[in-house]
Amino acid sequence: MSAPATTADAGHHEPSKFHFYIAIAMILSVITGVEVVLVYLPIAKWFVVTALVVLSAVKFMFVIFFFMHLRWDKVFCTILFFIGLVLAGGTMWALLHLFGADAGKPLSAAALDFARLTVG
Repeated sequence: MSAPATTADAGHHEPSKFHFYIAIAMILSVITGVEVVLVYLPIAKWFVVTALVVLSAVKFMFVIFFFMHLRWDKVFCTILFFIGLVLAGGTMWALLHLFGADAGKPLSAAALDFARLTVG
């Protein structure tokens, strides 16, 4: 049989995982609130975009490490998620440049003639 609990142990409670996950969810909601407010502030566009990308990456890390339990999983699974993050970031960067402001402009006469000559 085990020894009875002493009076010092009787008042000690370990924090539950429920409270830990609630704290993480609160942090994620605060970050989301900062993102929403940041969009409406009259500051430089490059700063807003950079801040949104960084805050989104932080939220991504919180979600994969704690809610998807990658913190306690094998390193290989974590590497797979980071490869996905890099691929998604590269795809987004390429799409932004592909469909940027210059993509909507009509071709000049010289560029149109060159396109007609090279296509056929």
